Amino acid sequence: MTEIRPRRSALYMPGSNARALEKARTLPADVVILDLEDSVAPEAKTEARAQVCAALRQGGFAPREVVVRVNALDTPWGEEDLAAVAAAAPDAILVPKVSSPETLAAVGLRLRRARAPERVRVWAMIETAHAILRADAIAGAAHDVDTRLDCFVLGLNDLARETRARLVPGRAPMLPWMATALAAARANGIDILDGVCNDLSDAAALRAECVQARDCGFDGKTLIHPNQIGTANEIFSPTPEEVSEARIVAEAFEKPENARKGAIALGGRMVERLHADMARRVLGLARAIEARGS
Repeated sequence: MTEIRPRRSALYMPGSNARALEKARTLPADVVILDLEDSVAPEAKTEARAQVCAALRQGGFAPREVVVRVNALDTPWGEEDLAAVAAAAPDAILVPKVSSPETLAAVGLRLRRARAPERVRVWAMIETAHAILRADAIAGAAHDVDTRLDCFVLGLNDLARETRARLVPGRAPMLPWMATALAAARANGIDILDGVCNDLSDAAALRAECVQARDCGFDGKTLIHPNQIGTANEIFSPTPEEVSEARIVAEAFEKPENARKGAIALGGRMVERLHADMARRVLGLARAIEARGS
């Protein structure tokens, strides 16, 4: 099994806010997304770029994964964002408005020309109707090593704006998009994060969205306020009961007498080898979270 990196909580932080960049080094989020796009006004984008790159070079974010959301290549800032951020070498670069695999190919080409370290990965915002319709093709770009594609991030607010879907409790209009993007991600071996919860004052709404996304199979949730981190970390972590059950299932299939069996009786129910695979992933995630210390 490949190494599991917890991505339960991914907090957007405006790159134009120096205090936010400093605070990012202390928050219990698994991922901090330093934003150069939506949260930064046009007149502040150049300064924000320089500020974010300086923060990356200073370091001090570990064990958090540091991702920078750049502006799209077809904007006045995109090319310079990508070149500067590639040189500063975050863990990943989040590309907005990815609607085709060609966008990822173009980003990968520029990263190669910039001699960005191989460890710098690419994440793709899935936030347009075209992206949903082409989700499998976009996720399939992960098989081209030059694209460096590692993760999908849903942008449900942009999808709502483009499709005219209503932002309602329960997110019923969005469930088909979530399922489509998730299936594409899993079919091509990449992670996927849920979109943000807009209501900062409704803790129950955030919890409900986290539970919904977890149950659908998402790896974590993008966030817009530090107060949301604890809930996301809790819900996307295996419970002690889940870890205990997973250990029982995994250990049962490791016994010599079960080595060649595809299914066994365990605790009064039939358990298949696929359940052992799922159990081992739960245990791997639990170990990775414990290693982070949160």
